[in-house]
Amino acid sequence: MALPLSILDLAHIGEGETVSDSLAASVTLAQRAEGWGFERIWYAEHHNMPVIASSATSVLIAHVAAHTQKIRLGAGGVMLPNHAPLTIAEQYGTLETLHPGRIDLGLGRAPGSDQATMRAMRRNPASADTFPQDVLELQGYLTGETRIPGVDATPGKGTNVPLYILGSSLFGAQLAAMLGLPYAFASHFAPNALEEAVALYRRDFKPSAQLDRPYVIAGVNVIAADTKDAAEEQFLAAKRSRVGLFVGRGRTFTPEEADEILRSPGGQQILQMTKYSAIGTPAEVKDYLDDFAKHAQADELIVASPATDRQAWLRSFELLADVRGLIPA
Repeated sequence: MALPLSILDLAHIGEGETVSDSLAASVTLAQRAEGWGFERIWYAEHHNMPVIASSATSVLIAHVAAHTQKIRLGAGGVMLPNHAPLTIAEQYGTLETLHPGRIDLGLGRAPGSDQATMRAMRRNPASADTFPQDVLELQGYLTGETRIPGVDATPGKGTNVPLYILGSSLFGAQLAAMLGLPYAFASHFAPNALEEAVALYRRDFKPSAQLDRPYVIAGVNVIAADTKDAAEEQFLAAKRSRVGLFVGRGRTFTPEEADEILRSPGGQQILQMTKYSAIGTPAEVKDYLDDFAKHAQADELIVASPATDRQAWLRSFELLADVRGLIPA
């Protein structure tokens, strides 16, 4: 039986697009993904990034949920050290109350921003140190078993919004195992510790009220196209775009300049981020994902498409749904 297949929508703002265009595209994708049979769509919290429109995950989820019927929606994830657990419990408790049985809450401890943005958010860098305690506090609000006497989340109390721990290192794997929560590994951009982290999580997992056995979601990049050349062309454009994002600092590069940077040591680091990428025809992508799922010991795959062309981006998910034989719920 094929593993569940989900989508990570980075709410990318393409060249020549506005933020409004990006958010409209997220709605279109969710509506189509629902019809194609994908399991869930997650949105990630980023700040001060001019090409990503998902900074306010709960607001985006509410908007998309109002324009869809069944597909699960969630954060992949909320960077909890940026927020008070009570606030997140209230936000996601509200979402679950409005859209029962459809809301997920993935949690990470990364800043989702740079140092200057952290200061602008009034965040203390040391707040990441209390991430495990904050997860437990948040969980207490959602289950109705508050850890702070006299303080409840309304909405939120008793909604039991399912929690997921996100990570790209052994820390997240250890925490997810200790708390008995599902674990989502960000192998679509931070691939290096995938095997070790999943092995640790599965070995040390302790059953909980939410989950009785380990559950691993692994991230992977996908560009499926009608021809391999078309997919490779989109992948090259995506890698060039990452040069502008990570190296540019306001500069733009010609394709030739971007390719030269990609051949440099710094460029190799950018390329390493795309280590797990299924690029090609639908059949080639399917074979890659089948092998990757075994490699990652995954119970579910969550795919991100770095295609820079909006139509190629949508088409990639459509072809993937077709070749995997997804069936709408």
